Amino acid sequence: MSAMLESVPRYRTTIATPRQPDDAFKYMASFENVAAWDPSVIEAERFATGELGVGSRFRVVVSSAGRKLPLEYKITEFEPSRLVVLLAETSTLRSLDKITVEPTPTGATVSYDASLEMVGLLGIFNPVLALAFKRLGDRAAAGLRRELQN
Repeated sequence: MSAMLESVPRYRTTIATPRQPDDAFKYMASFENVAAWDPSVIEAERFATGELGVGSRFRVVVSSAGRKLPLEYKITEFEPSRLVVLLAETSTLRSLDKITVEPTPTGATVSYDASLEMVGLLGIFNPVLALAFKRLGDRAAAGLRRELQN
């Protein structure tokens, strides 16, 4: 992240994993796994079974300032083994997560690009949110790194 604050709070990380690209992608696209690596997530589940793809939905409950915030994520873009984009929107915030998996000679790299912004009049708090989001992102990246090493 650059030293300047972006207008939309954003966190980006890239992690090398010994997992094969298909395996890394399936793990990341099954977004209920977010509870295993993001310490701010206290619960996550998929709404339906069947094949993952555009339209698949997940319920994710985040702990924020001592409160539980339920979010519904929906897959909006899906390229098997390579790209998944998830979107959660409420009346006060918008979360967009883009996950890209690329093969490497020893496994894969997983790139995670997440933005979280307050919308409407609450948008004035986005610079403050950006600082908190970086700290949350650093903790999530550490957990993701740990999970992808298995």
